[in-house]
Amino acid sequence: MSTVDIVLAGARGHGRWHLENIRRLQDKGIVRLAGICELTPLAPDEIPDGLGAPEQSADFGALLDSTGARVAVICTPIPTHTDLALEAARRGVHLLLEKPPAPSYAEFRRMADGVAAAGVACQIGFQSLGSHAVPAIRELIGEGAIGELEGVGGAGAWARAEAYYRRAPWAGKRRLNGVDVIDGALTNPLAHAVATALALADATRAEDVTGIETELLRANDIESDDTSCVRVTTANGRKVTVAATLCAEDPDEPYVVAHGTRGRITYWYKQDRVLLQRAGHGPEEYEYGRTDLLENLVDHLTDGADLLVVPDVTGAFMKVVEAIRTAPDPAPLPQESWFLLADEERRVVRGIDGLVAAAADTLSLYSELGAPWASPSASGNAAAQASPEDPPQNEVST
Repeated sequence: MSTVDIVLAGARGHGRWHLENIRRLQDKGIVRLAGICELTPLAPDEIPDGLGAPEQSADFGALLDSTGARVAVICTPIPTHTDLALEAARRGVHLLLEKPPAPSYAEFRRMADGVAAAGVACQIGFQSLGSHAVPAIRELIGEGAIGELEGVGGAGAWARAEAYYRRAPWAGKRRLNGVDVIDGALTNPLAHAVATALALADATRAEDVTGIETELLRANDIESDDTSCVRVTTANGRKVTVAATLCAEDPDEPYVVAHGTRGRITYWYKQDRVLLQRAGHGPEEYEYGRTDLLENLVDHLTDGADLLVVPDVTGAFMKVVEAIRTAPDPAPLPQESWFLLADEERRVVRGIDGLVAAAADTLSLYSELGAPWASPSASGNAAAQASPEDPPQNEVST
């Protein structure tokens, strides 16, 4: 098996995780980090030991040309994803594209259609969909282990300090310089909860979505939502409700829960841990492994393995992104509904942990649970597609 040369675009921020993962695969002898694309080159102490001295450049296309890389990992600001992906695709370079794949459905289609026309492989970086728990849960549902599937809930109660929104010019923005960003709780940090809940509901493609309701709010002084929920109606009549906050009182592991007529399955997707509860049985807990998505892409190129997260199976997620993009701007929460946790320099929404859990448990929106500050937004039907926005800026900082 030949070693696959890789270029990483965006090596700071979350890109550091990719550097470590590439080092792991390089130690196995299956990849080689050939280049790093950043506006400011990485210092030697920013490159993990064992990765050598990869070529560095702020010009992504030139770096792909000079290294002859076969794969590009794109971990750059959300608005840059489509243009960078297409630049790689034009050169026949295969892709691992970080989530969310694009800031709008139109940009997503431009990326996905362009990649398909170029004939290159593209994997979208929803790592939770590489978990072996996902097919195992879908098999349990298909076998009727919890009866008829009624819906899927998702809960993400996380915390982010105010400095989180100062880490980059696009952080917490809906738009920047006239270009969509849509860096909200459901579309970026807790995007896995949305994508994983849709996967368990067997509703991953754009055509699987018939309606979307959103409630988008913010405690922080930002443009995007930090406390929000969404309810998706699927073509098979099921409901998928995901509630999220970055202002939790006591941050906890995010999870999704499949509700059946005779039981439920809870999946803590960052831990690959599953709890099966069903009528007539005691609780059963399982832990699963997962397939790394970059390794799966390399296996696809070298051995013909099936890709796990192709663009089309993120179409339903992108319909959610589009509904959030076209919804009214997130409403500021009343000041009496949150407080500043001074020692951590973060804002906390009173009672939000319980509301997030209740939304996932009942498939209800915040407003239906009695939250006085929540009201439904007129986000429209997710089946409608928006026209493309101005082209994203081609920058690679993270």
